Amino acid sequence: MGHTLSRHLGKLGHHVSIVNSRGPESLTALAAEIGATPVSVIDAAKAAEIVFIAIPTKAVTDLPRELFANVADSVVVIDIGNYHPDLRDGRIDAIDRGMLDSQWVAQQIGHPVIKAFNNILATSLHEKGVPRRTKGRIALPVAGDSPEAKAAVLRLVDDLGFDPVDAGDLDNSWRQQPGTPAYCRDLEAAALRRALAEADRSRIAEYRAEREAHLRKYIAAQTPGG
Repeated sequence: MGHTLSRHLGKLGHHVSIVNSRGPESLTALAAEIGATPVSVIDAAKAAEIVFIAIPTKAVTDLPRELFANVADSVVVIDIGNYHPDLRDGRIDAIDRGMLDSQWVAQQIGHPVIKAFNNILATSLHEKGVPRRTKGRIALPVAGDSPEAKAAVLRLVDDLGFDPVDAGDLDNSWRQQPGTPAYCRDLEAAALRRALAEADRSRIAEYRAEREAHLRKYIAAQTPGG
């Protein structure tokens, strides 16, 4: 997802910096391929107007402490991740007790986040963006508490070739989490709004478990001898 977003944003004329846990030198080839600049985590947070957090949920606690301490309030941080306790992340008690994953991420980094791009498959993000008013254009939800930050992300979604849908404040971001009716279904705007409305908050854990079971079956089917 991070690579796909970086590639598309570079084509749109944005100055894109990319980061990983191994350091800028490990990203030289990829950066040259997609037209991005490899930088350190600290420099990325310090210099950017928009920051994408595209890492496993469990890795958020590995980010440098105080990473966003001196970052301006106007910097938009987009959490595109999803919590997968059994497949990848292990159990995070606060989330299992009911805190939404993006609220937990915001708490860990000490900076507000916008939830977006977490409910689309990487292949769809890569291949299915089209100009506005194109029939059948896929819609993506954007949830967050800051009207200004959310407006910036809604514009970005549109620029990337998808219909932006305001999904409410961050407390509503559960409606686009794994397994919900709005998750990874490539819906048009009207259908996406209906799917967001149909979600049942009492079923968050059930939705996630069903999605993880589906992913386990998919992984097993792709594994030789599986």
